[in-house]
Amino acid sequence: MLIFAIFRKELQGYFASPLAYVVAGIFWLLSGSVFVFLLLGPRGVIQEVATGEQLGLPIPAVDVAYIFLVRFLSTIGSISSFILPILSMGLYAEERKGRTLELLATSPISNWAIAIGKLLGVVTFYFTLLIPVLICEAIAFSAADPAFPLVVPLLAHLGLVLLATSILSLGMFISSLTASSLISAISTFALVLFLALMDVIADALPQPLGAIFAHLSLVKHYDTMLQGVLDLGSLTLFASYIILGIFLTAQSIETLRFQRS
Repeated sequence: MLIFAIFRKELQGYFASPLAYVVAGIFWLLSGSVFVFLLLGPRGVIQEVATGEQLGLPIPAVDVAYIFLVRFLSTIGSISSFILPILSMGLYAEERKGRTLELLATSPISNWAIAIGKLLGVVTFYFTLLIPVLICEAIAFSAADPAFPLVVPLLAHLGLVLLATSILSLGMFISSLTASSLISAISTFALVLFLALMDVIADALPQPLGAIFAHLSLVKHYDTMLQGVLDLGSLTLFASYIILGIFLTAQSIETLRFQRS
């Protein structure tokens, strides 16, 4: 019940925040533009196939729906990586700035309950941003012939939600360290960029260190789920990042509680 109370308070805060609506508007504008461009644009999937047919080129069987899904959600993942630090920046920074973090730290509510409730709130708000996107995808995929198997988009969107939850969890920890929302957003984005470039860093490192860094890449495991592959290693990595963010946040607040006592 305590987690639900924190979750409800956090979610209501997002729906009452002008900044959240600005972020939502930007996300919908960008995702809608990408959707139209990748599907119907001059370089979209449909136009690529139509051009090949008009030129009489020998084209192998093309799964237009699958190609579009991978390209679209790959771009949505990149867009989300930019906006998620903005959503997470105020999770604790505003509490610290408003001197209410001390009240949370000294309350009988456990640090884990607070962190989980806050994370669930921001993840739920992000999921509401995806609803119009899901509707557009459902309309597009309903025209696919043969019918597009449901399991592929389900796994791909699960990967997107897990990617977002991982970033938000780590961003929540960074937000608990500073009273500046701007510093929190910039630091979270820098961390996300570092994690996204793990593959590039891994190529420059000797083995087995390179293999370890490559395994830690968020992009690599997100791409795996975009392919419709349910990989236990990818699920474990995402879960590890999420739990790590919650754990570090709880420890950060526990430090403040210790200082106050």
